[in-house]
Amino acid sequence: MAREGRQVPIATIAAEAGVGVATLYRRYPDRDALLHALEHRAYALLEEILEQADAEAGGRAAIGTYLTRATQIRDHLVLPLRGAPPLMSTDAVDARRRISERLDALIERGHADGSITAAITATDVIIFSALTTQPLAHGPDWTHTTDRQIAIFLNGLNPTRPVDIPAPALTRHDIERSFQAWG
Repeated sequence: MAREGRQVPIATIAAEAGVGVATLYRRYPDRDALLHALEHRAYALLEEILEQADAEAGGRAAIGTYLTRATQIRDHLVLPLRGAPPLMSTDAVDARRRISERLDALIERGHADGSITAAITATDVIIFSALTTQPLAHGPDWTHTTDRQIAIFLNGLNPTRPVDIPAPALTRHDIERSFQAWG
């Protein structure tokens, strides 16, 4: 799905998983059931990341850990913000609520320790992570690009205490050369 989109044939998914189509259908009766299972798995992964982020000393550092780790597992995140059909089951709603509450707690910790001065919410962090976990089809190295974007985001949380921003993946010369190639 990450490579070919949500409408990839079920036979392709089964082949990639190393199982037959019938085996896949026994476990997941339709595409939505598969997407829902992947969504639940994504919530569990994000909650694990929040456990790791909670160990950070400062609130801004914890948000940085959350964003960086979410980007590292981007291929495993099948979520409503990434185009999956939203689950409204009690479990899914509770998972989203827990994630949001934990992010709000990290933000509050950042306000308390002075590492976050901006008026942000968990929703801001969730939307930003949704954007950085979706690589551009044609562009620079996505890992490097997201490292830069996360540093810029973190600097916006407290501009008086900036973090280092990695150098651009592409120089101005590289960009101009790519424009000429398209010409």
